[in-house]
Amino acid sequence: MIVDLPNTTTNEISKRLVEARSESGAVAQGRVLTLILVTDESGSDDAIGTANDASREHPSRVLVIVRGSTDGDSRLDAQIRVGGDAGAAEVVVLRLFGELANHGSALVTPLLLPDAPVVVWWAGEPPADPVNERIGTMATRRIVDSSRAADPLAALTQLASVTAPGTTDLSWSRLTRWRALLAAALDQPPYEEVTSAVVRGAKDKPSVELMAAWLAYALECPVTIEHTDAGTGMVGVTLTRASGDISIVREDGTVATMTQPGQPVRRVALHRRTDVDCLIEELRRLEEDELFSDVLTKGMPRLTQGATV
Repeated sequence: MIVDLPNTTTNEISKRLVEARSESGAVAQGRVLTLILVTDESGSDDAIGTANDASREHPSRVLVIVRGSTDGDSRLDAQIRVGGDAGAAEVVVLRLFGELANHGSALVTPLLLPDAPVVVWWAGEPPADPVNERIGTMATRRIVDSSRAADPLAALTQLASVTAPGTTDLSWSRLTRWRALLAAALDQPPYEEVTSAVVRGAKDKPSVELMAAWLAYALECPVTIEHTDAGTGMVGVTLTRASGDISIVREDGTVATMTQPGQPVRRVALHRRTDVDCLIEELRRLEEDELFSDVLTKGMPRLTQGATV
């Protein structure tokens, strides 16, 4: 069920939300969190679809803030989606115009689920300082996606300068399977020190920089980044040890070739993770991601200080 509420108020939205839930047969019980989604009009449909799909594992109330033009009179247009039109969530889309476009945090406050964690996801251009954004201060977790920034690498560097417990980046979640494969390989004999590492990947993907920063932090070895063409994503990682190299190479974005001394070459499924996969992972873990904070605050500086060329 979809209910449109042009030029409305939060009181009217709350009233109609209860009515729509009753009419559709949906229930509010079982919602585990409130997800506040901040986006612009051009990316709103894709972002809402991603949140709906993620809600099938994490039933939630999704409050979507769509920032419109700040010119003209203040106006709030809303849309309520419940039942089959909202996945396992109930979705309230708030389109803000005029001066209201700068006050999204005040408008979502009356619509938060009581006694439930609040997560904020900026689906487009990340804010300069998520933890001190008005809407970020009310959240248990803050999720950005530096790959969506106009300058992704600059956005990642900025995030590193203001990182705080509870802030994470979907560019980090995209590396989960890569990190698991590398950790599993190093957890087998011979247990030798990694003397150097090479990371190959697209020059426009902050995940490549995060992989290098993670290796520099975790292994305390020199890391070299070899940039590939834009759009190629993560391509490969090579770890050098005395007995030989451990290498994972993914040329086609779906299957990786893994080689290590004394073992046969293996083909491993390594599909590029979707935004849905990454968001589900981040909503599964609402506590602080200490490793990500350490990679930003301790691993990234190693790159800028010359550990990476």
